[in-house]
Amino acid sequence: MIASQLLLAFFMLCAAGAVLASFAPPRSLAGLLSVVGSLASLLVLACSGLLLFAGGQVHFFELWSVLTLGTLALQGDPLSALFMAVTGLVFLPVSIFSSAYLVKYSKHHNLRYFSVLYHVLFASIILVFVAGDTISFLVSWELMSIVSYLLVTYESERAGSSRSAYVMLAMSEGGTIAVAIAFILIAGASAGLGFPALQSAAPTLGAPMRWAVFLLAFFGFAVKAGLVPLNSWLPLAHPVAPTNVSALLSAVIVNLGVYGIVRVNLDLAPPTGVAPGLIVLVIGSLSAIIGILYATIQDELKRLLAHSTIENMGIIAAGIGATMVFVATGHRFVAAIALTAALYHLTNHSVYKALLFVGTGAVEAGTGTRDLDRLGGIIRGMPWTSAFFLVGVLSISALPPFNGFVSEWLTLQTVLRSAVLASTPVKIVFAICGALLALTAGLAVTCFVKVFATGFLGMSRSPAAAEAQESPAAARASMALLATLCLALGILPTYVIPAIDHAVTPLAHESATAALVPPFFSVNAQRADNLPPAFTSEFHDLGAQVGHGFLPGRGLVVLHRGDERNPVVFAMSTSYMLVVLLGILLLIFVAMRLLTRKRRVERRIAWDGGLRHLSPELTYTATGFSNPVRVIFAALLSPSAREESTEAVAVHFRTAIRREYTEVHVIDRFVLQPPIEILRRLAALVRRMHVGNVNAYAAYVLVAMLVVLIVGVGLI
Repeated sequence: MIASQLLLAFFMLCAAGAVLASFAPPRSLAGLLSVVGSLASLLVLACSGLLLFAGGQVHFFELWSVLTLGTLALQGDPLSALFMAVTGLVFLPVSIFSSAYLVKYSKHHNLRYFSVLYHVLFASIILVFVAGDTISFLVSWELMSIVSYLLVTYESERAGSSRSAYVMLAMSEGGTIAVAIAFILIAGASAGLGFPALQSAAPTLGAPMRWAVFLLAFFGFAVKAGLVPLNSWLPLAHPVAPTNVSALLSAVIVNLGVYGIVRVNLDLAPPTGVAPGLIVLVIGSLSAIIGILYATIQDELKRLLAHSTIENMGIIAAGIGATMVFVATGHRFVAAIALTAALYHLTNHSVYKALLFVGTGAVEAGTGTRDLDRLGGIIRGMPWTSAFFLVGVLSISALPPFNGFVSEWLTLQTVLRSAVLASTPVKIVFAICGALLALTAGLAVTCFVKVFATGFLGMSRSPAAAEAQESPAAARASMALLATLCLALGILPTYVIPAIDHAVTPLAHESATAALVPPFFSVNAQRADNLPPAFTSEFHDLGAQVGHGFLPGRGLVVLHRGDERNPVVFAMSTSYMLVVLLGILLLIFVAMRLLTRKRRVERRIAWDGGLRHLSPELTYTATGFSNPVRVIFAALLSPSAREESTEAVAVHFRTAIRREYTEVHVIDRFVLQPPIEILRRLAALVRRMHVGNVNAYAAYVLVAMLVVLIVGVGLI
């Protein structure tokens, strides 16, 4: 099969890249990594495209037999194909960007080491998606985790690098152990270690065993996905990792956790009740709101984007939780929509988060800093970078017509479809989670308005920002590719949804395309789908058949259909939104030109409140912008502020006020610190036994021996 040949070519190319990196001249290593990584990405995209649209399960290669437990094999299905496609979409621009970004490491770091690890990481990620059994899955997962750790510690001399990477690795290993135990529990009832055998054995598990499998697998994979309360490693690892590695962490590595959650809880061991789905829904909603709250108050770009990743992973998890609830209650069409929204948002997040990280790397290279309080006005020196970064900001803020809007809108609409559920308590949980997600969307706009306004607009607040240099051509090319994808994924949802639907239908057992994309191009198909003739005619009059002669697919309207009385539950078309927005902008431009054509524009010095010169210290900073959020959510954030001020004449006249905020993360305060404090108290209690007296120690030994004898006699 062609897909198998493409996959084999990909692994051979990654191996060749690692070998060539070991012998190539140092000055050509960055270019070599870029070329090999880009070609490998194209192979992955081709392979995943064939696998996604082929449908069904494809066996690639058989590896070896493990005693009586079966044969280890590499195989793929539409779900793994979708995640492979997203991985390829990210690795391609990141590889292009790396050719320019890695130049700064050529004199002081070992690029051979980085290049080898980069290719091994790419191969290990794809191996996770094509693993067809528990052993190959766990081996690939472990390889990916170790290589990620090594890449995060690449700049080992950076302060906090070793500790941050160690926390990341330790949490990852804990999650891996939990996942391995979950697989062992299912495998105990199966005839082998292959995923088909586990899928067949899952229905035979009792309720306690199913709960154990769910909790172990969900929280084990939640570590990699960065969900609350297992998200501590993300904001620690991002600031110390190279920026291209940070892009992979947020746009690819976290997706592996989502893949594991979907694979186990919707494929291998689907839920039989609503409780597991509600847990995932609540954890996802809490992750979203907590992630965006901490992102809003951050001033360092990479740390801000790390918290934003937690927010977006929470939105995806909320969609998966809603899917599990709808599957358990038999609402298959709504479940298909919910899972489509979650996977659509995963795709969108990977694209715009990679764009924002590449843009952050370009900003750091051009200014020497990632601190928003030291930036400002860099749009004048970096116009192309600023334009592409603005696309990422609009996308992650879920503003139409860019891609973030479509998937977040679908997610919120799916939560509102909880009206079809019979249980009132479940509806209340959905309502609360919907409110949290809506608040998350509003705070996301606030957060990224702050990022662009204080980082790219206004007055430069440091000499480095004033002298910002435009990013190299490779960085601009990668950002242009990602920005184009943000727009395409936003204005063409009726073509993206059918592609994602290939992965959704086998899990939800219904088609999201049938539920969301009406076949307006064919009157016969409409009648077959029981659409009322009057309803069809009205949508045709509105332009639903635009593009009938040249567009493939089913039109440009995303629409969830109801019954005869309520044929439209919700509807949206970002394609038409784009046309309307462009028309409005053109109309405003023409109107302004007509109104001002007889007026002369004069440029004069701006009024600075009576001051002779407005200094950068007096301008609005990112810290000041986010201060209202700190005040409103003070009970949750619990910030402590240290203030420094410089007096001009008297106490009421101060030329500068600096406040430094420190927060203890809410998860640390309420989840991690209490058990740590209990352990410390127990340790202090045990420490009192060390009195330095030999007789006391002999007494301890004697008491221990007596206890062992008594227990042993009792057991006999």
